[in-house]
Amino acid sequence: MPGLSGKTALVTGASRGIGAEIARQLGGHGARVALLARSSDDLSRVASEIGSSAIAVVADLTNTAQLSSAVASVTKAFNGAPDIIVNNAGLFRVASLDSMSVESFAEMIATNLIGPFAVVSHFLSAMRERGSGHIVTIGSAADRTTFPGNGAYSAAKFGIRGMHQVLRAELKGSGVRATLISPSAVDTELWDGYDLGGGEFPARSEMLDSASVARAVLYAVEEAQSVNVDELRLSRS
Repeated sequence: MPGLSGKTALVTGASRGIGAEIARQLGGHGARVALLARSSDDLSRVASEIGSSAIAVVADLTNTAQLSSAVASVTKAFNGAPDIIVNNAGLFRVASLDSMSVESFAEMIATNLIGPFAVVSHFLSAMRERGSGHIVTIGSAADRTTFPGNGAYSAAKFGIRGMHQVLRAELKGSGVRATLISPSAVDTELWDGYDLGGGEFPARSEMLDSASVARAVLYAVEEAQSVNVDELRLSRS
């Protein structure tokens, strides 16, 4: 039987790139998967690729009403909190701090830090009460290393690493596991429009692929319940 048969999973930012590939691989390993993102058409396409075990839930994580509605839909579909949450949704923009507006900075923090916290906050109590669950956070090399033009993104990713570490400490012994997966640059649509290579960021041909990140998620969630994979850092060899 597939390793995740009977398990349920929620993947945010699942309409494309890393999130879509994580959803595909979780579904391919037997999990029922709820895909959450803002883009209805792309989300429905990926859910259709996975098949009848996948459901598409359209919502913006930064919109309180939409997220509450999405949580209700996921809870109803799964008859409770998901077994696995993969907090992957994110927003990436390169801009120097002196050229970035307060509004743009706040949007990056809201999407990359407050949104993931909001998802966790909706389900964590139910996971604790049940005594099982796994919260996987997709971080970045930018959660440890700073790059020019990454002021808002790094601030959010440093924050999400801090939140993961506190979450792991608070959940130890509860039966609920927490994993941070921090890849270096990944070749996705996120980089469309950027002039890469020769600067702070590698050429797309030198980046990781989405499947590598998805396999890291599978490794963490398929480990024995007695094992917590605290953190995985991924880079090109």
